[in-house]
Amino acid sequence: MSLLSVLLLSILTGSALCQYYDYGSYLEPSNLLGPSGPNCAQDCDCPMNFPSAMYCDNRRLKEMPSIPPGIKYLYLQNNQIEEIKAGAFANVTDLRWLVLDSNRITSSKVEKGAFDKLASLERLLFSYNELTEPVGPLAKSLTELKMIGNKLSKIPSVTMLGLANLTSIHLQENELTSESIAGAFEGLTSLHYLDISQNKLAKLPAGMPKSIQMLYADDNNIDSIPEDYLSKLPQLQYLRISHNELADAGVPAGVFNVSTLIELDLSYNKLGSIPEVHENLENLYLQVNEISKFDLGSFCKIIGPVNYSKLKHLRLDGNHLTRSSVPFDASNCLRQAAELTVESTD
Repeated sequence: MSLLSVLLLSILTGSALCQYYDYGSYLEPSNLLGPSGPNCAQDCDCPMNFPSAMYCDNRRLKEMPSIPPGIKYLYLQNNQIEEIKAGAFANVTDLRWLVLDSNRITSSKVEKGAFDKLASLERLLFSYNELTEPVGPLAKSLTELKMIGNKLSKIPSVTMLGLANLTSIHLQENELTSESIAGAFEGLTSLHYLDISQNKLAKLPAGMPKSIQMLYADDNNIDSIPEDYLSKLPQLQYLRISHNELADAGVPAGVFNVSTLIELDLSYNKLGSIPEVHENLENLYLQVNEISKFDLGSFCKIIGPVNYSKLKHLRLDGNHLTRSSVPFDASNCLRQAAELTVESTD
């Protein structure tokens, strides 16, 4: 089987906007910032050209170093640290960024009160450790929380209580269930981005704040979506539910027909038909489902000078469709499309 791209109006010349954050951009190599200051912890670098940062990454550290006053950006990723004691940050109450990715820290080895005095903390990166529950309480100044690749099985509702500045949460590759995160994000009035991919969710999370713009739930066990779920999220623009268990019976008619959505990814599910979407949708990914009919009514109820779909990219490869499945008048409805991909059996 070969892939056949049906170009409706023009050739695709751009690439899709990547919504994932590049955390490497946070890190400036310490060896490019000049010699280290005299008060720096042993085995770490505190560049005199960037005196508010301390680089302790990739040093095979087994315990937290002593942190001198004045440090606001602390990089401790890729070590062998196992515990954080209550007084670990006593000298740096003005710490802004704390990067603890890829260590061996367990929840039981984070002493009570370890983060209590970090009243100015903005970014906490705590991925690829061995946490079974989130650390806290956390500063109300926090804007970004990253706990990818731990062993989290629940997010208690009190964990994020009062975090009105939190805009971005990454919880991929954990052991979270729908019940264990129900209500966990309520009250996060600034939350724009939530990634809960690669967990054990059977449903999309309940109690989502109205501020959410990007919701990613790929690689779970989601088999249905409540009829009014998206209508309660008036700012949602990007929704990804690929690699789940969605079938037609679990997708109410019109559930995705909301005007705010720009991108919808339903690839690698069990859908037998193309769901109805709003004319404002620009990117729709439906590859590798069980779709056997190209229903133009899913995109356009009325076709006219000002009534047409805004779709630019439509993926339908890996279904039961061929080139001949595309209706002759599809170009009138999908007049802005740059790419429409189906699978050819010719």
